[in-house]
Amino acid sequence: MIHLEKINKTQLAIIKDLAYAIWPIAYGEILSKDQLNYMLDTFYSVENLENQMNAGQIFELFFEDNKVVGFVAYEFNCNEKSWLKIHKIYLLPENQGKGFGKFMIDEILRIAKTNNQKGIYLNVNKYNSAKFFYEKLGFTNVKEEVIDIGNSYVMDDYVMEYLF
Repeated sequence: MIHLEKINKTQLAIIKDLAYAIWPIAYGEILSKDQLNYMLDTFYSVENLENQMNAGQIFELFFEDNKVVGFVAYEFNCNEKSWLKIHKIYLLPENQGKGFGKFMIDEILRIAKTNNQKGIYLNVNKYNSAKFFYEKLGFTNVKEEVIDIGNSYVMDDYVMEYLF
């Protein structure tokens, strides 16, 4: 059985460990090793994850049977538009291609509708093949965005939306 399960602050180390396992494979050919390490240390320390949770992000672990194989983080009412923003959505590489990503998106769509959101959006790196996954599920590319993340690094992204 597969499912998402909300977590509390005491479980944020699980998110950190998953990110450190997933990111080098997901972004190893897109980002320099230095930028990858900087982003992991900046975005995925337990302290920073706790700050993100305190700022409104909801973290959920994705389970296949009793094994954690991914995670998602989202936030309601972003950009003053009553839209849900997906901040993070990741699966361990060996669990990709099994329909789990679609399940996660479908659950987030359900959550967004239940909470009266008008749509959902996310950022995806311009060179990440996940862009095609999101397009297949009905997301549209609405703009490009370059975000300064410090230490002379940027995130060079597409913003993709799914409107209900």
